Amino acid sequence: MHALAWLFLALSCCGPSSGYFSEERWSPESPLLAPRVLLALICRNSEHSLPYFLGTIEQLNYPKDRMALWVATDHNEDNTTDILREWLTKVQHLYHYVEWRPKEEPQFYDDEEDGPKQWTNQRYEHVMKLRQVALESAREMWADYFLLVDCDNLITNPDVLWKLMKENKTIVAPMLESRAAYSNFWCGMTSQGYYKRTPAYLPMRKQIRKGCFAVPMVHSTFLIDLRKEASRQLAFHPPHPEYSWAFDDIIVFAYSARMADVQMFVCNKETYGYFPVPLRSHNTLQDEADSFLHTVLEVNVRHPPVTPSKYLPTPVKRPDKMGFDEVFMINLKRRTDRRDRMLRTLQQQEIDCKVIAAVDGKAMNTSEVQALGIHMLPGYSDPYHGRPLTKGELGCFLSHYNIWKEIVERGLQTSLVIEDDLRFEVFFKRRLMNLMSEVEKEGLDWDLIYIGRKRMQIDHREKAVPNIHNLVEADYSYWTLGYMMSLQGAEKLLRAEPLSKVLPVDEFLPIMYNKHPVSDYMEQFENRDLKAFSAEPLLVYPTHYTGEDGYVSDTETSTVWDNDKVRTDWDRARAGKTGEQAEISTEAQNSDVLQSSLDSTARDEL
Repeated sequence: MHALAWLFLALSCCGPSSGYFSEERWSPESPLLAPRVLLALICRNSEHSLPYFLGTIEQLNYPKDRMALWVATDHNEDNTTDILREWLTKVQHLYHYVEWRPKEEPQFYDDEEDGPKQWTNQRYEHVMKLRQVALESAREMWADYFLLVDCDNLITNPDVLWKLMKENKTIVAPMLESRAAYSNFWCGMTSQGYYKRTPAYLPMRKQIRKGCFAVPMVHSTFLIDLRKEASRQLAFHPPHPEYSWAFDDIIVFAYSARMADVQMFVCNKETYGYFPVPLRSHNTLQDEADSFLHTVLEVNVRHPPVTPSKYLPTPVKRPDKMGFDEVFMINLKRRTDRRDRMLRTLQQQEIDCKVIAAVDGKAMNTSEVQALGIHMLPGYSDPYHGRPLTKGELGCFLSHYNIWKEIVERGLQTSLVIEDDLRFEVFFKRRLMNLMSEVEKEGLDWDLIYIGRKRMQIDHREKAVPNIHNLVEADYSYWTLGYMMSLQGAEKLLRAEPLSKVLPVDEFLPIMYNKHPVSDYMEQFENRDLKAFSAEPLLVYPTHYTGEDGYVSDTETSTVWDNDKVRTDWDRARAGKTGEQAEISTEAQNSDVLQSSLDSTARDEL
């Protein structure tokens, strides 16, 4: 009986890969190979984007020996062909198959009148034909999937291929982020095939509604499942025999999908990548390069930085001070993440700066404060919390104060001061240099020019400065994200002896240009003749607004300046201040200000 029990137990312990007799034993089944993917890249004048774009392709978490590359380039004025050739030469051994279709001449299309950013009928047709050849190549090599990615799209989610495949859709796109409302899908389409605004778009674009949604149009980056029978009817070219809409590559393909009874889908469950807002036909290749650079910078705000291809040489950067005598960047030593991001961002824009170690108010004790002869402005009370000055606000004030002292001591005629928690607007460097050029040309007498602020007085327009684009006379404002300071302006601020009556620096500055709403504060400063202006629209904005994920405030999360036992914090109850700090519009708030062409381009969205 015991022997039978032992035999039963031994047999019951045998797994599926074992047996009592040797001939019954087998090895477990191996996993399936990853589906075969053909990645199609069609690039034109992409020298500026290729190092970063190809870096994101390299970092896709997908076996490269299960991928084929189909790469075409033509009509280039820049070095696109050589860059692609160098990259393909170095990576071709990693991929299953590489097809390379370069064409050196011509550099332009015959019907291209406005420049290389113009989409003419010849260009539309040529691109559609190339995509069709790539699709047919994928079918001929029995690829399971066809992935199309434009050469300025940054796929920052390395698992995007697996995630899209999991959706089991014939055509599916990952929603891409941009600096505006623009994305790579439409929610509505008119009866003539044009874009149609719908109430569904913004909740999807802002990821208020998350999921995978049926839409009439996806473009720029999307995946086609070639295993689906209906995919055989899809075509980029020629247009469907019944097609009568505009001759446009994305509309032609959307119509093809409609006639094949294939629904397009877009997924916004996660952040998958970023891409630049398309420019207008009159824009230049330099405009395009600057716009793409801004896209790279935007990724860095909330995500790990985009790293360029390891197979291509790193482009040479030549930082300068943009015509200023000095560029100061304020950073707390313990905020190494902010310092690293800002230095990287400035380097990418070729801006040289001097890092100023911010005064850490939290580390100051009462005796240190007294030794500096610091006293709070009599009667000051925070307008939101009714509290006195915090140590964080005191440290912030002293950081700016020390810069004003250095400006005077070194005799710096013009300086730029920026904090470490800002994001730059598109075309930042050119717009700032253009502004300063006009200021100098007109001989404007100025002390302070904000480039980033929160405009507090909104009951009436600020006065536009004649003959200078994008400049207004500043009214009551918050924040010291970024500003230009002249030597005479710094001298005026120091003569006010502000350490004897300290209040937050962004309350002090409006007092000095006589625009503070509290007269009791202003009366304590005799000379209030600071000449203050502001860029309009602004050139920098906060990386995070109050209450957003990742928001940190070293000025508000602190203690009262003269009592370490009284702790302070930001508006976690989401009361008045958070409501007022909704995102600041990037459009000019003063409609009569002169606008430049770069600002018009910066506002394009859809």
